[in-house]
Amino acid sequence: MKVLVALSGGVDSSVAAAELLAAGHEVVGITMRLWGGESDTGCCSIADVDDARRVAQQLGIDHLVFNFTDDFDRHVVDPYVDAHRHGITPNPCIECNRHLKFDRLSERADLLGFDAVATGHHARIVEHAGRRWIGRGADPGKDQSYVVHMLAGRELDRTIFPIGHLQKAEVRERAAALGLRTAAKPDSQDVCFITHEGGREKFLGDRIPFRRAAVVDATSGVQLGEIGAIELVTLGQRRGLGLPGGGPKQFVVGIDTEAGVVRVGDESMLDSTETAVSLLAWPHGEPPSESFTARVQSSAHGEAPRATVTLAPSGAGAVVRWESPHRLVSPGQTAVFYDEAGDRVVGGGVVVDAL
Repeated sequence: MKVLVALSGGVDSSVAAAELLAAGHEVVGITMRLWGGESDTGCCSIADVDDARRVAQQLGIDHLVFNFTDDFDRHVVDPYVDAHRHGITPNPCIECNRHLKFDRLSERADLLGFDAVATGHHARIVEHAGRRWIGRGADPGKDQSYVVHMLAGRELDRTIFPIGHLQKAEVRERAAALGLRTAAKPDSQDVCFITHEGGREKFLGDRIPFRRAAVVDATSGVQLGEIGAIELVTLGQRRGLGLPGGGPKQFVVGIDTEAGVVRVGDESMLDSTETAVSLLAWPHGEPPSESFTARVQSSAHGEAPRATVTLAPSGAGAVVRWESPHRLVSPGQTAVFYDEAGDRVVGGGVVVDAL
């Protein structure tokens, strides 16, 4: 089988390519040039492209590099900036997977005549009821099923995750045994276009004007202080609010960018019973039913408590009703629905204020 494997320059994708070769497939590596600006984190630096090229040489496979910087700006960077402008906390890595690392990868596979595409994500393809689904990776600490939950239809049918059955330690052991230059390379942890030196504040400050906002008590409405950039605030935030120390802990429980107000309260005010989601994604084009019980995960490596997911009458979204009080989820983040065993992705959506 001809497989186009995404080589990011990290150890996971390197071993994914090696595993495919060992299984007898015809393999070609592809690296996507995504971010054209300064980068010292993530998987978009010049050094990462060079590492991918050298791994391909070590494995004896062809290596292609495609420039998708315009698409990356349009689908990932610009929405990221716009979301912060409106008090929303986006997940750029999920949008990159949605629009670039699978959509564009699959498109290139079609143009070049490949049978399948593969990545180094820690996720599995599982069979259930005669269909393919995304399953959790074997290593709970590295599971990435959350960030690839949107795979559906033909993309899902043709995708391979060659290392999803391995623990991370095993991946590094196999890379070391093969002498791959990425064997000891640290994992990418951060958003690739946000540098350590400047951080999110500099990145956003270079692109949008920051607006001052009043910090008020959510119960009494009394102003407690002021912050210099409402665009940098997120729900649940406790530090960096300019409040005097020594009093009870205060958390951001509401953000009103139009009014220029950040509301704070005690931690109990972060408890919620419902979460609204839109931009729904279903692996096979439709939900399990109009209302179903699921394990719902609202962060990349968080818990997945039980909840009931009910479609809105309009079909434009759904409401997640938590069985137990759940911490508020910031609009722009993602809620992924798993089966009741908590292992198989059955859908997901982007959190919104209300439907």
